[in-house]
Amino acid sequence: MVVQIKRLTESARLPERGSAYAAGYDLYADILENVEIAPHEARMIKTGLSVAIPAGYFGGIYARSGLASKEGLRPANCVGVIDADYRGELMVSLRNDSDTVRIVTPKERIAQLVIQPFLETEFEETDELSETERGSGGFGSTGKK
Repeated sequence: MVVQIKRLTESARLPERGSAYAAGYDLYADILENVEIAPHEARMIKTGLSVAIPAGYFGGIYARSGLASKEGLRPANCVGVIDADYRGELMVSLRNDSDTVRIVTPKERIAQLVIQPFLETEFEETDELSETERGSGGFGSTGKK
């Protein structure tokens, strides 16, 4: 699959995979100076890129596991969604879940982009749904650990 990508600034860095079998492509901070993120605060970090995701797909913005586990920084909305018709700049709202000020540096890897297919769906309203063993049981209702 080919996904068109556009640099919006000369300093923007194209996404890269960390290994041959990595599903995600690292996104880099396109900032000129360090950005401080206070504890439990979110800050919008630009990437300097825009993309043309093919119809039938979306771009998922996921946390980088090392950044999240070591620094407490993750996308504020947990998983961002880039729709196929969006052509604006890719930005990541990074949230600091730690109790310490965190610093994002220029060109730092801030998140990862995964291109994923989705199923176009039509919803049909009904008065009844099919029965299942679980039924309407909510969180933890399966009894499995």
